[in-house]
Amino acid sequence: MNLKRIVALAWKEWREIVRDRLFFALAFIVPPMLMLVFGFGLTLDVENLPFAVVDHDRTPASRDYAYRFISSRYFDFKGYADDERVIDRLLADNRVRVALVIPPRFHERLARGEAAPVQVIIDGTFPMRAQTTQGYVAAINAAVSAENMAQALSATRGVPLAEARARVQPVKLEVRYLYNQSIKSIWSMAPKLIMLIMMLSPPFLTALGVVREKESGSIFNIYSSTVSPGEFLLGKLAPYVLISAANWFILWLLCLGVYQVPFKGDPLFFTLASLIYVVCTTGFGLVISMLVQTQVAAMIITSIVTIIPAVLYSGLLLPLSSLSPSASLIAHAMPPMYYGRIVTDCFLKGAGAAQLWPDALVLAGYAVGLFAIGYLLFSKRPKS
Repeated sequence: MNLKRIVALAWKEWREIVRDRLFFALAFIVPPMLMLVFGFGLTLDVENLPFAVVDHDRTPASRDYAYRFISSRYFDFKGYADDERVIDRLLADNRVRVALVIPPRFHERLARGEAAPVQVIIDGTFPMRAQTTQGYVAAINAAVSAENMAQALSATRGVPLAEARARVQPVKLEVRYLYNQSIKSIWSMAPKLIMLIMMLSPPFLTALGVVREKESGSIFNIYSSTVSPGEFLLGKLAPYVLISAANWFILWLLCLGVYQVPFKGDPLFFTLASLIYVVCTTGFGLVISMLVQTQVAAMIITSIVTIIPAVLYSGLLLPLSSLSPSASLIAHAMPPMYYGRIVTDCFLKGAGAAQLWPDALVLAGYAVGLFAIGYLLFSKRPKS
């Protein structure tokens, strides 16, 4: 191993990256741009749902019931509708997502102590959003029902309203959320976006950087030189590792500054684990570049190998505990799951090396294994 040759190869690769404007943009502009696009566009928060009300009763009781939904931050009131046919058109045109239909004699039934049915129509195009909306409606309705029962009990038995409320709800539920007190989905998504982008960018850069040497024919200069395979791989990959490490730091700053995600973990451990992950994902690009001969093939294979594990088997969209046994086995065989756990726990739970060293060790094993495979696959052609 000759250090001067490694540095010379790394400097040559860096100059090629800087000269190629498209490749330079792919290396430095695309990762932060993806962070901003995904961060602002990919959210799981279900709030400000547009909804309308059909009030056939038109009494103070029905208006008070509707106001409980109007005043909620989860719903965005779009106005009253005359009948259900108008609601059908509003739902079909995506102008509302929820409709509340209050039947006639609503107030009379409540006054007699009878059940007063209310119809709620929810757009079920997106099942997850529809289920969350149903939970919001059920919670508001339960609160209104409990309040009406307390007022009726206070009026009929002459007890104070506070005592009546305690009788209606003898068990008062107090919910406290840990690690993400505001239940902001961006606090969970933004750290995992670091995992996603760092799974996409380094392999693309590495695979394209090596394969274009094959397409242009400049790889034959390496084949006919005294540069060893190890020197070539280290010199070739060093710029991409440094570029990816710089991109990781920029993404970390975007999480803190733009999305206001609190970082509670050990910065030293998180930096070390992230560098290991960058080396690991760079190794994916190395192995792919050894197996293909064209940049188009490298892009296609890299897309398949990186996007699917990073999106489906990393906990980005679904908790890992909800995966089937076979899907869970696939997730445990992929690096994104381990780094996804590291980045989430470091940001939100304040975890460090004591809790996450097994995940970092697995990533280190992946990095060593991928580089060993790339080294074995690279062979200098014999001189003609």
